[in-house]
Amino acid sequence: MDVDPAKPACHIQTPDGAIYTVELMELKALFFVKSLNGDARHLEGSELEPADRRQFGSTLVELTFADGERMVGLTNRASPNGNFFFVLPVDTRSNNIRILVNRSALKSVATPLHFVTDV
Repeated sequence: MDVDPAKPACHIQTPDGAIYTVELMELKALFFVKSLNGDARHLEGSELEPADRRQFGSTLVELTFADGERMVGLTNRASPNGNFFFVLPVDTRSNNIRILVNRSALKSVATPLHFVTDV
């Protein structure tokens, strides 16, 4: 409801209307999703589509979390700084709309060499 990377907590409202306070430092990431059900059969893509206009003004990043999960996305900061930053999944069919990443949950942040900016 009130997610702000500069604030230590936010509030989440469940479908039944209950509201919970969430401490952001306790999270690996906060996922904003299209559907709470998702699609377990969907394999998340990690390649940016050449015609994806979201790439302009963004930086492609490959995130590896401390638990081994890998994610490829776009961020508006060439080198994300601060404790938290937003990432858009490169897979346009992803159930994730955007993700607020907790930097302390990351093992590494890399800029893939295969990223092509010419379209």
